[in-house]
Amino acid sequence: MSSKPELKGRAARLARLFPTGPGQAARTPFVLLVVLLLGGGLICLLVLNSALSEGAFELDDLQRETKSLTDEEQALQRDIDAYSAPEALQRRARELGMVPGGDPAFLAPDGTVKGVPSPAPGAPLTAAHIPLVLAPEAMTDAPAPIPGR
Repeated sequence: MSSKPELKGRAARLARLFPTGPGQAARTPFVLLVVLLLGGGLICLLVLNSALSEGAFELDDLQRETKSLTDEEQALQRDIDAYSAPEALQRRARELGMVPGGDPAFLAPDGTVKGVPSPAPGAPLTAAHIPLVLAPEAMTDAPAPIPGR
């Protein structure tokens, strides 16, 4: 009696497709390939993990900087709002010696003057405050006259 049973029909045809005998493929190249693939995968995973950690630290620094800059922007906006409040503007104008203006006059596009201008109440009229108005014919290439000479 033989140790292998006799195969018939389809099973025999399939059995012929498999190699017979003690010929085994060398296992060393396969094991080496598997070890290299696993090692390469672990190294890639380590590099990817390090890059993600570095990105997380950078993101944290940028978020902290953004919060600091946002706080600074809000503080500057509060300062702007305080300086541009009407009461603050009026107080600073009075400190500079300014007074509320009088009635304005407007110049229409056709050259006519609309309204009657008036000086600011409480403002003394001095020679330094009177604007110098030149007639168009006085506008020449000659040097401008120096007041007081």
